[in-house]
Amino acid sequence: MKSKKMLTPCGLDCGVCLIRKLPFDSKAAKSTVAWYKEMGWLKPEEGAKEAVARRMYCKGCRSDRTDVHWSANCFILACCVDEKGHEFCYQCVDFPCQQLQDWAKEGEHHREALENLQRMKEGKEPVSVDLS
Repeated sequence: MKSKKMLTPCGLDCGVCLIRKLPFDSKAAKSTVAWYKEMGWLKPEEGAKEAVARRMYCKGCRSDRTDVHWSANCFILACCVDEKGHEFCYQCVDFPCQQLQDWAKEGEHHREALENLQRMKEGKEPVSVDLS
């Protein structure tokens, strides 16, 4: 079975995440910096160096949320990990809860992550699901 170390509680794969890879992968940095500029978070003349200096990357959902983390206030982390003490949402008796189902409607990658959790609940190998 694929290592679950880089899988988030919601079923995404931090291992392939471009935001996480920004500091050490030039291709990820190029793509992520372009998105940051499009969002207005970086000026046209700024790049990966400035993004890293501003801590605009992530060390993964299983990293220390007081350090460098993209969404330290994630409702899924709060519910699954902090409140219920689970490693993954599928371990909850309420899986899939309404909040997780609503989240899955927000985009293709979220839907795929929910499907990944279902696969894992069924004992099947997880797949890579990322935001890129």
